[in-house]
Amino acid sequence: MGIKRLDLKVGFACNNNCRFCVVADKRRLGNLSTVQLKENIVSGARSGAKEIVFTGGEVTLRKDLLELIRFARDQGFTRLQLQSNCRMLFYKDFIDKLLDAGINEFSPSIHGSTPEVHDDLVRAPGAYKQTLGAIRNLVDMDLLVLTNTVITRQNYEQLPQIAQILIDIGVMQYQFAFVHAEGNAYKNFDEIVPRKSVIQPYVHKGVDLGAESGTSVMVEAYPFCFMVGREQFCSELFIPETEVREADRVLENFSEVRRNVAKLKGPDCPRCRYNPICEGPWKEYPEKFGWEEFVPVPGQPITDRLELLQ
Repeated sequence: MGIKRLDLKVGFACNNNCRFCVVADKRRLGNLSTVQLKENIVSGARSGAKEIVFTGGEVTLRKDLLELIRFARDQGFTRLQLQSNCRMLFYKDFIDKLLDAGINEFSPSIHGSTPEVHDDLVRAPGAYKQTLGAIRNLVDMDLLVLTNTVITRQNYEQLPQIAQILIDIGVMQYQFAFVHAEGNAYKNFDEIVPRKSVIQPYVHKGVDLGAESGTSVMVEAYPFCFMVGREQFCSELFIPETEVREADRVLENFSEVRRNVAKLKGPDCPRCRYNPICEGPWKEYPEKFGWEEFVPVPGQPITDRLELLQ
């Protein structure tokens, strides 16, 4: 299968300092130059990718961001996403500049239903007001908005409230992503990482609110055995084959790395009907907590993801 998406990490500097940031340790690497990033864009286009995600760190800190977006558009990318804390998008004139350069999809990160929780998690006072304001701006401008919320110990009880806020604003899609214990999240593991079984009712309620309202919703890195009856909302059913390019490495097929290196399967997983399509959890989770929570689901094995989407 060919690469569909290029995930371009433009640098690791950020105006937040999230307690769960997976790339916090990479801030020391510095940023690639404009020329280097353009070379990566060309390489991604030659790989056949038509989608590009500008991510970081915080992408809006780069002075050459608009130039890079225009360059990607000129290289033939048709789906150009900005993955950002979106604090800068609180200012509508900056949104206009992004649109003029070619961005046509926005992925803001919102991690709490209150300023107290969000701002504490991202360690930036006032961030909630700016990010939520940015989301409202984008929806008011009738733009494609796909939000992401990292599930942590601090915010899992707020997932239904976060969902309702985003539904009321009118985003096209929201996603809950179980925290990946790398970088800051690894350092703060006991403080940050919740038990998957404990958060389940809050995840399910957050998903149900989206389904009932007609808003698209997904849950990432939360295995199928925790989503029985809601399997069709597991984002692993939809993630395209992706190439990652960043300061210290190129992962030509991150999807394979994610499935075969970054995640694990437990001893009972082969007995689960979802085993053929499930990726399992991020490996750091069972290394810390073991496999007791992962109960295999009986039944005929599901070998085709499409079975869950019909």
